[in-house]
Amino acid sequence: MTIAGTTRLFGILGDPVAPLRSPALFNAAFARLGRDAALVPLHVPAGELPAVWDGLTRLRNLDGLVITMPHKEAVLPLLQALGPTAALTRTVNTVRRRAEGGWEGEMFDGEGFRDGLERSGHAPRGASVLQVGCGAAGRAIAFALARAGAARLVLHDAEPARARQLAERLAAGWPALAVSAEAQGPAGHDIVVNATPLGLRPGDPLPLDPALLSAGQVVADVIPNPEVTPLIAAAREIGCATVTGRAMHEGQARLAAAYLGIEGWEG
Repeated sequence: MTIAGTTRLFGILGDPVAPLRSPALFNAAFARLGRDAALVPLHVPAGELPAVWDGLTRLRNLDGLVITMPHKEAVLPLLQALGPTAALTRTVNTVRRRAEGGWEGEMFDGEGFRDGLERSGHAPRGASVLQVGCGAAGRAIAFALARAGAARLVLHDAEPARARQLAERLAAGWPALAVSAEAQGPAGHDIVVNATPLGLRPGDPLPLDPALLSAGQVVADVIPNPEVTPLIAAAREIGCATVTGRAMHEGQARLAAAYLGIEGWEG
């Protein structure tokens, strides 16, 4: 890759940034497409986003940003407009400049997860789903599963009130969906989703007890790196089908690239 004075810049903001796969994925696409652009990781600790944002806005060759934890909610007051999913979930993972000035953001975590699940052969339509984790990504995933026609969605979160609030919003928007925040474990569900960051760091506890899984279930994780998390490894040993965070990440990237005006991503 050659960086020149004409190169258009994109960034990914998060903390940590070392595990991120987006720089490699986007920059390989730019090279394949012959596009004079680059995406760089920007390490911004929690609480420092407002201070950084003013400087980013002044960079005239910066066209867009991918937003990852812990900034998916913190970025909201810094934006001038939200896309429909961002407005629904109150979270953002991709930001682009507006022609009239300022920034607008949208959320692709949920639809990226749904896309990865379906491309792996496990469409959620009609399925019973247990989802562990109702944070920024978890909210987007839950709404995407509801839109995709899941029949039943049971939520669990380390903060029970957060799961209950999400369940109430889903019930109001999708009356046909059987939704509950009273998780009793993975038994009886077709798809089990880890939407928490547990598994990102060595020594993390498992998000659920894999001994309660059974062969025939689908276990999906949102963590792209390491791709084979301890949960995914344990599920495979039991005989479960698995969908790794890489599938979600690639789904997100396809959607984010289109939003950022990067044409020809898959072609």
